[in-house]
Amino acid sequence: MNVIDRGSGPPLILIPGIQGRWEYLRPAIDALSASFRVLTFSLRDEPSWRGGGARDVSFDEYADQVGAVLDEKALSRAVICGVSFGGLIALRFAARHPARTDALILVSTPSAGFRLRRRHEIYVRLPWILGPLFLIESPARLRPELRTAIPDARARRRFTRVALQTLVRAPLSISRMAARGRLLSNLDVSADCERIAAPTLIVTGERGLDYVVPVDTSSAYTQRIRGAQSAVIERTGHLGSITRPDVFASVVRAFVDAHAGRERVPAVQDTPDAAA
Repeated sequence: MNVIDRGSGPPLILIPGIQGRWEYLRPAIDALSASFRVLTFSLRDEPSWRGGGARDVSFDEYADQVGAVLDEKALSRAVICGVSFGGLIALRFAARHPARTDALILVSTPSAGFRLRRRHEIYVRLPWILGPLFLIESPARLRPELRTAIPDARARRRFTRVALQTLVRAPLSISRMAARGRLLSNLDVSADCERIAAPTLIVTGERGLDYVVPVDTSSAYTQRIRGAQSAVIERTGHLGSITRPDVFASVVRAFVDAHAGRERVPAVQDTPDAAA
């Protein structure tokens, strides 16, 4: 398996977003690895994953990939952290495997109230025709957040340059992103939320700066998951884990430290089909 293994300390699984590639989380990986042993990977339908390239992967299959990473590294449990779309994978894994989840961290993650915008619904149905338009409009959609998170123009240009280099080295697949987008239709997280036993942290940016997943949608998890706490990374929106990675890592570290060794909430039996 192509598993990225960085740093030392408590193990933390970091699950990438709808892009499917771990490379886009590199700033977060670098920051988290100062306190954790970070394990990350590309999603299983990406060619870089063992046997990758499959289409129409389900959330259960993505969750199985997280378990496979733990098995590969001979780890019984870890902190499970998912960013955006990856948060839904983290949620499904934690619901099915409470005994393997030390803590659950959902970062700017869609919940049941999330709906794709009308034009994005068209993009996921006709990815090869309209998908390029989605990529073209992305910089304009994210520009206000970047200017707030990285006010220094030189640093912002450096961030943009690195992002473009990542795009060249880890090209995105419009069709695979569209397939993941279709999983968001009629999203129902109720059953998974009810099964969460691990301490849970909901991380968002500021209201009005997340132009991808509205903050109120992500914050709804604090009501859906028993005992869930929340944290806001100031001056960020959807990209806080990579635009302000040191702040993000410190938030995660503080939460994990505060809950280390605490007795967890009783949960359903930890079996592969517990969420069935």
